Amino acid sequence: MRCLGSSPTFPEVDRHLLLQKIDRSGELDFSTFLTIMHRQMQQEEPREEILEAMRRADKEQKGYILASELRAKLTGLGEKLTDQEVDELLKVAGVGADGRVHYEDFTKAVTRPSAKYRP
Repeated sequence: MRCLGSSPTFPEVDRHLLLQKIDRSGELDFSTFLTIMHRQMQQEEPREEILEAMRRADKEQKGYILASELRAKLTGLGEKLTDQEVDELLKVAGVGADGRVHYEDFTKAVTRPSAKYRP
């Protein structure tokens, strides 16, 4: 799925398998994979989701949030990231020396396909 540009979370994969009545250790045919992939792609718009979340965090609509604020949210809310994972995201996104995360640039950087998932 990642090679095709999708980024499902582990709970999303589990939900897809459950809907198709497939055990985690089971196999699925190509037709079932296409059904799952279609469903995942319909629900997934990571760029828009990230932009919306960052806009909401930017109360003054400045176009950026502080890296420390982003770190607190990523390690404390939802599917919590580790400090190491946040460090990697901030490195990829090229956070400035001033500690500002410009969310348009950040979103472009983190939604770019990873080289390790390319076919």
